[in-house]
Amino acid sequence: MRYTTASGPIRALDGVTMTVEPGTSVAIVGPSGSGKSTRLGILGGLETPTSGEVRVGPHLLSAMAEPDRAALRRRHFGFVFQAGNLQPFLTASENVGLQAVLAGLADEPAQTRALLESLDVISLERRFPDELSGGQRQRVAVARAIVHNPGIILADEPTGSLDGASVNRVVELLLQHHATHGATLVVVTHDRAVAERMSTVLEMRAGRMAGPT
Repeated sequence: MRYTTASGPIRALDGVTMTVEPGTSVAIVGPSGSGKSTRLGILGGLETPTSGEVRVGPHLLSAMAEPDRAALRRRHFGFVFQAGNLQPFLTASENVGLQAVLAGLADEPAQTRALLESLDVISLERRFPDELSGGQRQRVAVARAIVHNPGIILADEPTGSLDGASVNRVVELLLQHHATHGATLVVVTHDRAVAERMSTVLEMRAGRMAGPT
């Protein structure tokens, strides 16, 4: 994966080959700038690789048109972004409910409330994202990522802005969804304690996979 910048081309990923078995949990670790987030974006069809291919089940994701990739993402993927990426004009509960609707499901307020309660942000359900702290937004984003019971969860530093108690809540909820629904869980993290709760830990360095740790 290459990017062109004002200072010249950057190779974010270099000859990366990675297989994630369905229903497994994987942590990707490594120093900042090693290509972890780029790897996650390519796995989720958010970015198109400049070479190589990406397969998700029967789908050749890297060759699909963007509207088709978007439809696949909405139904089958759950994303947790570092910045939360909540819709600023929707409340916390509306952000979660919107994901269910985008996935073709009914908006179930009771399910949304249960997820927000499990993450200790139910009292904030009517607040807008700019009224929440970074950690609160991140917990709402986790609820949004799993409300539609996706088969694949991709989480980029889901606990980076959380305190100890909240870290445990988030990791427990992600692993619970992984176990209950047989979802594939891939987590990018700098937190070694979080990484070690996944069944496999892979390390990246300078755009390459350095192998399991």
